[in-house]
Amino acid sequence: MNIVSTSPTLFSHLYGTHHSWLLRLLHRRLNNGWDAADLAHDTFIRVLKRPPQTADEVHERSYLATIARGLCIDHWRRRQLEQAWLQTLAARPEALQPSPEQRAIIVETLYEVDAMLARLPNKVREAFLLAQLHGMPYKQIAAQLEVCERMVKKYLAQALLHCAVLEAELDGLLVE
Repeated sequence: MNIVSTSPTLFSHLYGTHHSWLLRLLHRRLNNGWDAADLAHDTFIRVLKRPPQTADEVHERSYLATIARGLCIDHWRRRQLEQAWLQTLAARPEALQPSPEQRAIIVETLYEVDAMLARLPNKVREAFLLAQLHGMPYKQIAAQLEVCERMVKKYLAQALLHCAVLEAELDGLLVE
């Protein structure tokens, strides 16, 4: 049963019934009212895209809490990346500091790369990072990962394919 397409009043009821509860839940987790309001809004946007299949209050709250938990994790990861980037910037001379617009673009790009890497299997991610960040040759990567060189090539091909698919999705060329 698709609640949104079935009746907009059902979505309105879901929002009206659970918004305050969700906002309090998020405020306790994040300890910040503005972030809690943003994530509550994002949670209901996700509900619009994929409504719950059941209509009882317990399942609705569980569904909303699950979505909100994932958004909190994304929020915290994003903050960690942003803090790491700001610490790196603090070490640079003022003349070499990027503009606020460039900073926002860089943080968004870092977040997208982190999300892409998180979706890769562990060995594929490790091989990719060793090759791209550390410039290690296949032989050294194979030794470190305790696999043959052929597997390293396979891992890197898998990672590059994943990057290409992600880029196509971001460019709007692929539709889910």
